[in-house]
Amino acid sequence: MTSSDRRVVVVVVPGTGTWAPPGRDADAWRLALAEDTYEVLAALDRVDVAVAVAGDDAAVAEMSALTWPGTPTYAVDPARSVLHAVELAGPAAAVVAVSYDVPDLPGLLIGKLFRALSHADIAVTPAEDGTLAAIGVNLPVAGWVADLAPSFDTPLADLEAHKPRRHAVAVGPGWHRLRSNADLARLDPGLEGWDATRSILRHS
Repeated sequence: MTSSDRRVVVVVVPGTGTWAPPGRDADAWRLALAEDTYEVLAALDRVDVAVAVAGDDAAVAEMSALTWPGTPTYAVDPARSVLHAVELAGPAAAVVAVSYDVPDLPGLLIGKLFRALSHADIAVTPAEDGTLAAIGVNLPVAGWVADLAPSFDTPLADLEAHKPRRHAVAVGPGWHRLRSNADLARLDPGLEGWDATRSILRHS
């Protein structure tokens, strides 16, 4: 596969614990979400998967232990974690960066972003809380995208305000991130997957 048709998905993981359900360890929760999100992406066809950690070498090693052998795992700058993850993904036609906290994300939504990137500079999966669950970027990165340096917390309105042409931003179907107790109600117990997340929720 040449760089002109190589597609990469990168899970972007914070280096330290963030929000966790009451009574759960924040670092264990972060790693469980990241592991399950990675497993969703690792099951996709015709894409290369990597993991980017906004932390130190110890945080990178921690995540590397949860991935399949051969999965690239590297540190990125927390201040520009999405574009740094894209840069380190290597030669490719497009890269989709995925937030670590979508353990039940349907892989189909990632495929929709790659299709949209055939004509858009950037394609996103909006989250219900006003943030972004995934950000797809066409390579080479468009100048306006590089200047804006979007993160998963970038409002969709900011992308729309900065786009240089009508179809520069593509918006896929929305999903939910796990960032509060209310978000936990969106997990479907009957859905296969998200095993690590499920295990932590079962045990205090």
